[in-house]
Amino acid sequence: MGSATFLEVVLAILLPPLGVFLRYGCGVEFWIDLLLTILGYIPGIIYAIYVLVA
Repeated sequence: MGSATFLEVVLAILLPPLGVFLRYGCGVEFWIDLLLTILGYIPGIIYAIYVLVA
């Protein structure tokens, strides 16, 4: 796990859409994560970490 990935995971915990945006831009992953974060903060975090680590 590189330092860039570590920073993205930390941002994904604090503000999930931002961590995903840094890696994928305004792609489908970002919009799914934004929707999940709006519906519930924890699902947004789980999806963001899944997308960034997998």
